Parts: sequence; C-alpha cells; structure tokens
Amino acid sequence: MGLKSVLCAKIEMKASKDVFHDVFTNKPHHVSTMSPLHVQGFDLLEGDIGTVGSKICWTYTQDGEKKISKQIFEAIDHENKVLVLKEFEGDVIDKYDSFKATLHIETKDEIDLVSWTLEYERPNENVPELISLLNFIVGMTKAIDDHHAN
Repeated sequence: MGLKSVLCAKIEMKASKDVFHDVFTNKPHHVSTMSPLHVQGFDLLEGDIGTVGSKICWTYTQDGEKKISKQIFEAIDHENKVLVLKEFEGDVIDKYDSFKATLHIETKDEIDLVSWTLEYERPNENVPELISLLNFIVGMTKAIDDHHAN
C-alpha cells in the first residue's frame, strides 16, 4: 500500500471567474496558446471535449523535460465550477500509483480563486512529493489568467 498525499494551491484571478472552468472544460486545446511555455499540445483521444468519460492527452514541459499526461474527465460540475481529471497513462502515473487533479473555481471574501487539488499515491518514501508539478500548474494558471486579463 502506497503513501497517499494531497497538495493544494489557490491562485487569485484577475480574469472572469468563468474563464478557467470554460477553458479546461470546453476549450483545453487553447491552453497551449495561452501558456506555451508550459503546455505545447493537446489531443482528444476519445469522446467529446467537456464530457465525463472522455480521454485527453497533454504534452508539456516541466523542469526542462518534455512530458505527457493522458487523462480522463472523471467529473464535471458546471454549477459549482469543478472539474476532476484522472491520469491513466503518462509521466506522473509511471512513477506514482495514482494521480488526480481537481480544478475548482471559488469566491472567498469577494475574491475569485482558482483552486487546484492534487491527490496522488506514492509507492514508497523514496518517490518525491509532487511539489514541482504543483508549481508548474500554478505557473500555467497564472499564464492563462494573464492571457485573459490583458
């Protein structure tokens, strides 16, 4: 049995709070245009964009290394602005027993926040926490926010 971990980040938005849910749910193929230093490609593998059960593939650069992540849309809640993506193949799942990312758009004290929660399981203590991946996601989120705020 592995070691379960959860990492969270909340990023204040300058753009409209609907932007992030819309981008990742309905227009993920635009992420590489908005954040080209982070994400270089997107492919729909199976199903329809924005539909639970659909499979997608990201190509990205993290810490100077080209990587891929094949994910399934596990849950989409348009009303509460929540999206859950579970990796089923790729660089993270090659080293970790499981990986799931949840995007949630929320408002706290009239401040709109993009909230990312990473849930994963490390096979043992020698496998590092995914802090570098969380930093990557925060950087990508800020780049997308800047793209829409300008």
